[in-house]
Amino acid sequence: MKKINNKTILFEVSWEVGNQLGGIYTVIRSKLPSITKVFGENYCLLGPLINDSISAEFEEIDDSLDFFSKTVKGLRDLGFEVRYGRWLVSGRPKIILINPIAVYNRLDVFKRHLFQDFGIETRDNDDLYDQVIMWSDTLRSFFRIVNQFKGSHTVIAHFHEWMASIPLLDIKKEGLKIKTVFTTHATMLGRYLAMNDPEFYQKLPYYNAEEHARRFGITSMYQIEKLSAQNSDTFTTVSELTANECLYLLGKKPDVITPNGLNLARFSANHEIQVRHENYKKKIQTFAISHFFPSYTFDLSKTLFFFTSGRYEYKNKGFDVTIEALKNLNKLMIEANIDLTIITFFITKSQTWNILPDVLEQKAKLDEIKNTCSAIEQQIAEKLFYKAASTHDHNLPDLNELVDEYWKLRYRRTIINWKSNKWPIIVTHNLVNDVDDQILNGLRFHQLFNSPFDKVKVVYHPDFIVSTNPLFSMDYGQFVRGCHLGIFPSYYEPWGYTPLECIARGVPAVTSDLSGFGRYVMNMEEDFYNSGVYVLKRLEKTHQQLVSDLTKFLFQFVKISQRQRMIMRNKLEDFSENFDWNNLIQFYIDAYEKSMTT
Repeated sequence: MKKINNKTILFEVSWEVGNQLGGIYTVIRSKLPSITKVFGENYCLLGPLINDSISAEFEEIDDSLDFFSKTVKGLRDLGFEVRYGRWLVSGRPKIILINPIAVYNRLDVFKRHLFQDFGIETRDNDDLYDQVIMWSDTLRSFFRIVNQFKGSHTVIAHFHEWMASIPLLDIKKEGLKIKTVFTTHATMLGRYLAMNDPEFYQKLPYYNAEEHARRFGITSMYQIEKLSAQNSDTFTTVSELTANECLYLLGKKPDVITPNGLNLARFSANHEIQVRHENYKKKIQTFAISHFFPSYTFDLSKTLFFFTSGRYEYKNKGFDVTIEALKNLNKLMIEANIDLTIITFFITKSQTWNILPDVLEQKAKLDEIKNTCSAIEQQIAEKLFYKAASTHDHNLPDLNELVDEYWKLRYRRTIINWKSNKWPIIVTHNLVNDVDDQILNGLRFHQLFNSPFDKVKVVYHPDFIVSTNPLFSMDYGQFVRGCHLGIFPSYYEPWGYTPLECIARGVPAVTSDLSGFGRYVMNMEEDFYNSGVYVLKRLEKTHQQLVSDLTKFLFQFVKISQRQRMIMRNKLEDFSENFDWNNLIQFYIDAYEKSMTT
């Protein structure tokens, strides 16, 4: 890994610094241990002071001799609310958080400045946009102070997405001696077009970008993104796929591709992948018992857990293709009389009122059964020990005689009360808009109803999985480890962390050639397929061809042996090393070096 000289200072700027909203938070936070190895104390994050809970992971720095302290003091002297300290996460980077509300009275002035100096149209009635604009005004003042105090240092400011990059335009216009890098992780217009046009990739070279931005009501953001790409010293994006999108929609091809990685130290199982998989699988099995067994039973030792997850974009994330492939898989398994059950979880965030009372009640009743069994077990153990110690009879007594009538009756009543004559419900939550929910309607249309005759069962969980979740009692990462396969056949995915997080945990995954991660894997020389990564080829394929190809893969996966799945999990541990930030950080270093020579 190349080293940057100790006279170079790097500011990394994002609306998601200390403010978890989406994937950029994961990108920045996961690479901190690697980037701080390169820049050391000359690295600092810049974010908005809007997260009320940031104090739990924030430690103030009080060092008046520190370069960053001087800039912070300069900003405070102008009347801004600023916090400077260390972010108490891996890498412990320096972090500066600036409150955007401090310049509320300047909002209209700054909007006028953006229109008059850069032609960026005014956007009204958008609170988030206004916050971003105000924060940008504080950053403009901040970088002027940085320019004043930098002395002989080389300063690089790296801006992530349009929400952070407006100061880049002022740095260029005012001729500040600060090098700039701009990264778009996904163009806003590209995301909108992909969601609304099934021929997005075929039409990409021919779109009138400005016209479509206006059509979707995102003109201001589109203009900021385009100007940032064209005025930065170095323009980067996360994949070749998105680079092509940038060329046609933003009018500039990125200078450097900076693929996303993971801090694999967080995922390392120290060769305990199989043990952890079994431990977390048992927790998922407990949920399966509470959800399915009141209606009917199946052999949990012959049950595989599949899942898909991501932002709720029905077609972009490939939920539509997944549902149809599961329907076909169910039919093939029934026809082939395969002695397995598949439970597939759909994990995404949708608007809900609450967890369905029936689902919680079944879980509570299962807990009561478990408590009853534990009490009976304890009673039998005590009486059996006393009987063994006080008799010369070597034969095992009738264990039923060791249980009180009270516990026998309670055992029977608890089980009878738990059983149901209804099929297991396919969704765990009460949805705000049950009628128009696309996943729910897709499952209904393809008749995935959790019939006792179905080999493929489904559970739609329209919320995040966290450790406080009463249905699973584990966090998302643990849930992933307990599964056997992740399915992510995305139509639009600039990178795609979900399959990458799977392989880092030893879980085989499906991705697509229309995701940045999938395309990156295809360009590798390694045998990724036998390592547990399947790249579904979507480009120039019909919907039915896609569904057929995914169905065939799932059917093949179902038929492989337990031993083959274990070998796959072990191979994935080695394969995931390709995506360690310690290796991929070099692409960022290349981008920074390029900015310094521009």
